[in-house]
Amino acid sequence: MKIFNTLKREKEDFITVKEGEARIYVCGPTVYNFIHIGNARPLCVFDTLRRYLEWRGMKVVYVQNFTDIDDKIIRRANEEGISFSEVSEKYISEFRVDASGLNVREASVHPKATENIDEIISIVSDLVANGYAYQSGSDVYFRAGKFDEYGKLSHLPLEELEAGARIDVSEVKENAVDFALWKGAKPGEPAWESPWGMGRPGWHIECSAMARRYLGNTIDLHCGGQDLIFPHHENEIAQSECANGCEFARYWMHNGYINVDNRKMSKSLGNFFAVRDVAEKYGYEPIRFLMISSHYRSPINYSVDIIEQNVKALDRLYNCREGLDFALSNAKDIPADKEVLAAFEARKEKFIAAMEDDLNTANAIAALFELAGDINTAVIGKSEVSKELCEAADKVFAELCGVLGLLYERKKDAGEDSAEIEALITERQEARKARDFARADAIRDELKARGIILEDTPQGVKWKKA
Repeated sequence: MKIFNTLKREKEDFITVKEGEARIYVCGPTVYNFIHIGNARPLCVFDTLRRYLEWRGMKVVYVQNFTDIDDKIIRRANEEGISFSEVSEKYISEFRVDASGLNVREASVHPKATENIDEIISIVSDLVANGYAYQSGSDVYFRAGKFDEYGKLSHLPLEELEAGARIDVSEVKENAVDFALWKGAKPGEPAWESPWGMGRPGWHIECSAMARRYLGNTIDLHCGGQDLIFPHHENEIAQSECANGCEFARYWMHNGYINVDNRKMSKSLGNFFAVRDVAEKYGYEPIRFLMISSHYRSPINYSVDIIEQNVKALDRLYNCREGLDFALSNAKDIPADKEVLAAFEARKEKFIAAMEDDLNTANAIAALFELAGDINTAVIGKSEVSKELCEAADKVFAELCGVLGLLYERKKDAGEDSAEIEALITERQEARKARDFARADAIRDELKARGIILEDTPQGVKWKKA
């Protein structure tokens, strides 16, 4: 597989340290609010990467952190008159609801900053001891200028980074681009004991500590949003490589921005949309589909029109799924058309080629829709269809949808409700054979009132929820 490595600015073969195993770190949310659609993109994109690697036979150790101590969390706690931990635990729970709704798998480990204070202090102590960090009052800062490769991820020289640093300039720092590893305690703030007095970790150091603890000194792949390249990921590289004395991450992947109605999403413009709010109207699955429908490095645009188009696109896939399920239930033991079987495999190979080319989910989805077209033509609506052909179609279709994390939200009601519907359909068929059309129409109307749509096909009657 080739991926575009932000560090090298080119596509490279993805070769892991340990053959057959990928150790991946993905920056997680700061848990002080509900996640917005911008947060959803890395969640869905890198979950899809993980699914693909596992489908291809790799073991994936997938770590995604929770930043559960931060200025924003403290501010929210003060506003609500509760503890910082109550805020973080509340929004970790809400995150899990949304992540599950987006069909994002649980990480191998979801570490929290507050659970890794000892590891953080250990790294900071090493950096102070080897001269890469210094104490100023009760704070500790990293000497960015001492790391010769500072700026290698953002590809900007130190002078430009100094000019554009989104870091408070203070007389307590030696250089404007130096960044906090440890922050001295302020009145009323949560704090932990350290060699530099009571305080709490800076933002960047927590990821270095958790990556090292759960994945080792050198990880295979670090992922996150484009907005994290500088300063967050740049600072992770600096502090990790100076503390560990080796390469921090072999590959870096960054997803592009999300625009809203063709304008960059920003708090100042007030065009942030919570995933929960969008899902309440359209469901979670159209959001996931949107997040992977374009190449991950390209910007994507969110609008009502586009999300509604995604609903319709998913309808086409669901119709194929339902038609295939129905065909399977009526299939016969007759020979399969070998050319059609080969066409199914060709779509699968096209899908794989797209995913191998820097996770090109846009082209992979195109291959999936082509497969759906093949299935519609060769299988669905036929009066007689091969069981072997149906099973082959089912296997490929389910595999590709599973890799993309699609077709998980709409399911037929199971149990007695489903059995009752099937019984009414059978009664309707018998009424039609007996030319009791009044009863047949009455059953159709009854089912329609319950939101059940019937479709008469050469293979029998199909039904689905409206």
